Amino acid sequence: MTTTTDHVAVAGAGLLGRLVAWQLLADGHAVTLYDAGDLDAPPAAAWTAAGMVAPLCETAVSERCVHDMGRFALTQWPRWLQALDASSLWQQHGSLMVAHPQDLGELTQFRRDLDHALGGNAPCQPLDAREIHRLEPDLAPGFQQGLYLPDEAHLDNRALLTRLLDEIRALGGECRAHCPVETFPGEVITADGRRGFDLVIDCRGTGARPRHPSLRGVRGETLHVQTDEIRLSRPVRLMHPRYQLYVVPKPGHRFVIGATQIESEDRSPVSLQSSLELGSALYTLSPAFAEARILEQGVNLRPAFLDNLPHVTHREGLVTANGLFRHGYLLAPAVVCHLLAGIRGHGERPFADTLAARPPQENAA
Repeated sequence: MTTTTDHVAVAGAGLLGRLVAWQLLADGHAVTLYDAGDLDAPPAAAWTAAGMVAPLCETAVSERCVHDMGRFALTQWPRWLQALDASSLWQQHGSLMVAHPQDLGELTQFRRDLDHALGGNAPCQPLDAREIHRLEPDLAPGFQQGLYLPDEAHLDNRALLTRLLDEIRALGGECRAHCPVETFPGEVITADGRRGFDLVIDCRGTGARPRHPSLRGVRGETLHVQTDEIRLSRPVRLMHPRYQLYVVPKPGHRFVIGATQIESEDRSPVSLQSSLELGSALYTLSPAFAEARILEQGVNLRPAFLDNLPHVTHREGLVTANGLFRHGYLLAPAVVCHLLAGIRGHGERPFADTLAARPPQENAA
């Protein structure tokens, strides 16, 4: 799809929307970015997320294309962050997976699933207690076995979203907060009426359900804590029969903890049960977390299609991109590069078989 667009509307200022708006402004287009919420502290799932880029951790429970797009993300994110003069937001020190002695079967099964998915070529290293302590000396001493996934990374997602917004504004982008829209080919409708554009790009997540009836929200919960009693150099995942808890270090002695994936569109606060489970599991990783201060408990809905894969649709005057599910920072680079290649009329689209497939039950209206 080759276009000669001049003025583009981007609906939705989450991760996809900001990346697309930034790139189109850099290409010389005029861009108006709309969002139904606050732009500076957005309610988007990308703000609540932990910011992991961990293709191997997801491979055992996802399609192979998720792994492949994740590998692409590991090369694309450093390029974008360098262009944003924000390379410090990227940390590529791998991921560490551990399990308590009674749950070692979970770790063994994960390794088997990973080898099966990748044909036995998974780049991961088994660790004993001494090697675990060498990587993360502040973890509890009881972990006897672990897996180190050296290629994986994480980024400071909130600082990234802020940096993208600053760049969009600096490049002259028109930013409209608290402005819900409906999208149509070549126009958007707001409370102020209709407005025409050369191209409309819809990245509204669950807000785009009128266009994608099969789109659903999957509840995710996170716990944000702060303590200077423990240091972690990389994300740590605790394997457990009922959940995989992850802890991701952030600047300022902060940590984001998550585990939940609930098939519910309930946006109410975190339940007592979830809070207790997250806190208890965190304590078993290291008793030093006992005095951590809870900064916030985050809840958000991740947009997902029936196949849990992202899809990009093109029609004259309208492009939609949606369905990142729980893989926002992992899959966004592949989705954005695919979308931009269609608009620019050049560039490789290696994941077209997945991304260009019609979303299940798409509404063609």
